[in-house]
Amino acid sequence: MVNTAWSDRIQPIGTLYLSRRLRFSDEYQAQYQTAFSLDPGVETILEIGCGPGAFAQSLARWYPNAHVTGIDLDTAFIQFAARQAPNIRFLQADAANLPFEEGSFDVTVSNTVQEHLPPDKFFGQQYQVLKPGGLCLVLSARRGVSLSAPCVAERSPLEQEIWKRAERFFQSNDRGLSVGQYWMNERELPVAMAQAGFRHISTSYLAVNLTPDNPDHSSEQALAMINANRQNDLDAIASLTCVAPGLAASWELEEVKAQINRRYDRRLQLYQAGTPQWDTDVSLTMIIRGVK
Repeated sequence: MVNTAWSDRIQPIGTLYLSRRLRFSDEYQAQYQTAFSLDPGVETILEIGCGPGAFAQSLARWYPNAHVTGIDLDTAFIQFAARQAPNIRFLQADAANLPFEEGSFDVTVSNTVQEHLPPDKFFGQQYQVLKPGGLCLVLSARRGVSLSAPCVAERSPLEQEIWKRAERFFQSNDRGLSVGQYWMNERELPVAMAQAGFRHISTSYLAVNLTPDNPDHSSEQALAMINANRQNDLDAIASLTCVAPGLAASWELEEVKAQINRRYDRRLQLYQAGTPQWDTDVSLTMIIRGVK
């Protein structure tokens, strides 16, 4: 059954793939592996809600002996992921009704998925498909820092008007797809994992600092950060055709896209000229680890 609700209306492929490539780049491999504390010889890993596959690709690189499987309900995500990484098994499947036999995997892992599913289904299904002694890893986004460069932050009157018109449509859209409906705080998450039967539960926190002007980053990484933000803004405008059809004329949307591109072209010029803007995107991820 074709289902593209999430990629059409919540997180388009370009936005999600580029942002996850940055957050799960090999630059942060050691930090993630320390937090995950997996046996280097782990054989089977299931990623729940893999999206377009960037995290699954990182897992396959970091654990080369493992067979990685990624599942997502969104058809477009799975098709894109399979094209990008034919060495990984990607399947369209529901995280609330996993199509695997009991004890199929050594590890289950998910990133920003828990908050969209009832906890009994989310944790219960993973408990069922894990082998005895298997590990459940849940990555949950916490409050981070996001600050745009001045040349990017300013919106034209046309853009401001379009987003003002669209606000109520996005609120309704999020409710319809249960976006964030089951979010839990830092105390509630490990409690819910324990209630599902997991033991030896631990938590850790990992910060990823995406600041283009930080000299620790290569120019290639810095440009990727700027262009990932560009893609996010362009995708947000493009999604209006699905979330709020008819809300803006096609010429209005094309004009706003042109304005966005001019702003990011200017940001790239400033970076290449060595004029720091110190825009940043710092994500803080809570990692909950439990044993079956």
